Amino acid sequence: MKFLSIFKTVEQHVSQEEMAKMGKLVEEGLKAGYMLGTGEKVVVTDGPFIESKEVVGGFALLQANSKAEAIELTKQFLAVAGDGECELRQLYEAGTGAEHAAKA
Repeated sequence: MKFLSIFKTVEQHVSQEEMAKMGKLVEEGLKAGYMLGTGEKVVVTDGPFIESKEVVGGFALLQANSKAEAIELTKQFLAVAGDGECELRQLYEAGTGAEHAAKA
């Protein structure tokens, strides 16, 4: 199963040490195969649904065997990332949506 983890945090300065820890976590996840990709660009949007104090700090595309495993991987990320929260969404591949929906 694939999951999208969206990290939200307040805009803040990140130290070189914190960046190194995150880099190590991402490298380990990519090597282990559970992390399929990440987004490093910070986006701030002022609009009707999000305030500038709520910043999307990045995302990770995860491969997990279950929702519980994806939640555990996200908790490991938050332990390194610090303040913030992750929104976790299961992704469905083309042609498999009906099969997954029936299992849910």
